[in-house]
Amino acid sequence: MHFDSFSDFLAMGGYAQYVWAAYGISFGALLWLIISSLNTKRRLAAEIKNKIAREQRIKEAEKLENTL
Repeated sequence: MHFDSFSDFLAMGGYAQYVWAAYGISFGALLWLIISSLNTKRRLAAEIKNKIAREQRIKEAEKLENTL
């Protein structure tokens, strides 16, 4: 589609409301997906770190029990 001016481009041939809403919804969904993925990654990394620390504490407690 060819536009004569930038304002014609923004008007999208009279369908600007629908076109820009679709772009906005798509951008919002992608942004939400990225943020959600980063939060999940952060939460899983923290859970793994806590699990490793817990296992280390259990091993140290077992060693302490064996020395008593």
